[in-house]
Amino acid sequence: MSTRIAFLKGHGTENDFVIVPDPENTLHLSPAAVAALCDRRAGIGGDGVLHVVRSAAHPEAREMAAEAEWFMDYRNGDGSVAEMCGNGVRVFARYLQHAGHVAEGDLTIATRAGVRTVHIAKDGDVTVGMGRARLPEGDVTVTVGGRSWPARNVNMGNPHAVAFVADLAHAGDLYTAPPVSPATAYPDGVNVEFVVDRGPRHVAMRVHERGSGETRSCGTGACAVAVATARRDGTDPAVTGTPATYTVDVPGGRLVITERPDGEIEMTGPAVIVAEGEIEGEWLAHAVG
Repeated sequence: MSTRIAFLKGHGTENDFVIVPDPENTLHLSPAAVAALCDRRAGIGGDGVLHVVRSAAHPEAREMAAEAEWFMDYRNGDGSVAEMCGNGVRVFARYLQHAGHVAEGDLTIATRAGVRTVHIAKDGDVTVGMGRARLPEGDVTVTVGGRSWPARNVNMGNPHAVAFVADLAHAGDLYTAPPVSPATAYPDGVNVEFVVDRGPRHVAMRVHERGSGETRSCGTGACAVAVATARRDGTDPAVTGTPATYTVDVPGGRLVITERPDGEIEMTGPAVIVAEGEIEGEWLAHAVG
């Protein structure tokens, strides 16, 4: 491991990430190393790590290299691998712009959930084409304390259980994953969203992200919430033929989600680079020792 490793810190609606540029995929970021970097007291701190790699240099992304030059090798805060992170894609795009790899306008980014289209606007917001939601069949129930709610199973490239509640406080502290049944619905774990109404096509949510705990925002979660709310409200674009746009408030800010009649979903929100520096290789080696 080199003596120093470049890093940046960024966030999207306060869903924060350690960004590790590694174009040729020369760094081995073990789960322990990722967890050490994301430690908020002994490390840099973050909900996850954005490992920035050229698609052609990563075995999981080589087949996407013709469509997208860059691959978002995303890891959760506990070091586990995740398929997709919506806020992470926006911050990833902002990093590429910051580093001079791309300019304002359109680009593509490879993820484990497939290639995502991105637009960097002049006003600073970033819009991500999040693909289509899948709605697996079967009843799902979320439980916190003595309360239980039916939940909508929504897959945005990663799994979500969306529960509508009377009060966001009913979600509890979200330090640990809320029990979801049946367990067979989510064999690889699940992100759980708790949702309340704020007004017409306007909701607020809290989320427990698998591998990270409660986070200030979750982009794929906001998309899952918009999809579930549209079905609840009878505004499914595939049925009405009209796009459905929902404002989703998260603890760290606000996201705007639009689902189109063809099922494609777009998410718009801010993305900010806040710092950059170097990681001491010796510290990292000792931390994972």
